[in-house]
Amino acid sequence: MPLDKRWFSILNMSSAKPPPRDDRTAKSRIRDAAIQCFAKHGIADTTARRVAEAAEVSPGLIIHHFGSMEGLRLACDGFVASRIRELKEGAAAAGPNLDVLAAIRESDAGYLLGYLAAVLTEDSPAVARLVDDLVADAERYTEHFVEAGIMRPSENPRGRAALLVVWSLGALALHNHLERLLGVDLTDPEVTADPSFAAYALPVYEFFGGVLSGAFAEHAKSAFSAPPQGESK
Repeated sequence: MPLDKRWFSILNMSSAKPPPRDDRTAKSRIRDAAIQCFAKHGIADTTARRVAEAAEVSPGLIIHHFGSMEGLRLACDGFVASRIRELKEGAAAAGPNLDVLAAIRESDAGYLLGYLAAVLTEDSPAVARLVDDLVADAERYTEHFVEAGIMRPSENPRGRAALLVVWSLGALALHNHLERLLGVDLTDPEVTADPSFAAYALPVYEFFGGVLSGAFAEHAKSAFSAPPQGESK
């Protein structure tokens, strides 16, 4: 399934209530802060000090947990790949009646796609390993989509997985042009709340109609074709 910044939700909390206790370990806080810093500032401008400030820890604690910024970067890569895999596996488990819009609203992975958009511009062995991991994961979960009746079988599962990942990552890498052409910013965490998102989603499902099962393709397209609640066509 195409990767994009749809997979994100925001929890609104009253300012009258105390903030929830952060139960994450210092290591996971550093990793999450690094993902957000890489997404916002890019690879070259994300320093240990910047990440430490975002995570509210000392720069030395980053070295303690990850050894170096390169070690931190590899940990971010692994986490992003694993979360994408979990989301895809969850969608496969839901089967052809998957509530597409609910899955988009309730997921927490939007900021992960911003990370991908930032790191994909770097031509390095680290990026090559990340793409390889994403393709290997895609080959597994697309087979689960086939078993669930969401995708059609393929005579070349690995080739299909590789193309789906590369095309999807390409949309992220070229998100500025996609926004210019369709008015949809895939790096905006709130993109799915904008009615213009259908300008991206509908062509995606139309384009992948030969990959998806006929029933699921129509199911997904109808979800984005329907007017927002409270409005009529």
